[in-house]
Amino acid sequence: MGSKNVKVLIFKDGQILTRGLAPSGFDQKAAAEKVFNGVLRKAGLSRGDIDHVVVTGAGKDLAPYANSEVSVVGADALGGNFLYPSARTVIDVGAETSRAARCNEKGKMIDFVINEKCAAGSGTFIEAMARALEVRLEEIGPLSLKAEKIISMNAQCTIFAESEVVSLIHEKTSKADIARAIHDSIANRIASLTRRLGIQRDVALMGGVAKNVGFVNSLQRTLEIELLVPEEPEFVGALGAALTPLKSGGNEK
Repeated sequence: MGSKNVKVLIFKDGQILTRGLAPSGFDQKAAAEKVFNGVLRKAGLSRGDIDHVVVTGAGKDLAPYANSEVSVVGADALGGNFLYPSARTVIDVGAETSRAARCNEKGKMIDFVINEKCAAGSGTFIEAMARALEVRLEEIGPLSLKAEKIISMNAQCTIFAESEVVSLIHEKTSKADIARAIHDSIANRIASLTRRLGIQRDVALMGGVAKNVGFVNSLQRTLEIELLVPEEPEFVGALGAALTPLKSGGNEK
């Protein structure tokens, strides 16, 4: 139950059977019901075929049909370790929050850090900067890879950062160079957050922002680590939730 999107995943016989997502919108519970029913139809299943529903995320109290819940960092650790058994540090950058967790070889969370006080460390920051730069959100990542200069952004707040972007535009700074500065700025914040935790390799990156190639590139350079990034990074938390009853001794169906 994310702040931007609701994700639903069905897990069976050790594999992901199907998954789906929809914007959380103003009625997050209704959105969850819609996605839940949609993935059931896609899989050719009914609600009676589901043994256990686990919920996680910021809106977990609004989730329909839930039998149990798990913390989002616990789900991150389980999901990241399932996809990458060598992963011991998992970073999740979503629309409004960023967090990192360390886990053991079984995916059990050992420690975590979370930043939910400032949008400058989340996907919302990149969205705001894309608007200021007058480029589409899906374009800003690839654009940053074309940068020829390294420019520092000093603003620690999204509002001030927008003003800084506008000033750079007026100074005739190329959009590619500004785009890289934007991604480097958020990467520095995520790297600082993760270093507080203590980085143990391998490191997996998840959350919707992990689909942004510019951010991945910036974070890898900042951490000086090759990151493990799944094809569908926004579903890793949902995967971890689905794994929870199995890891705690539940029966799989």
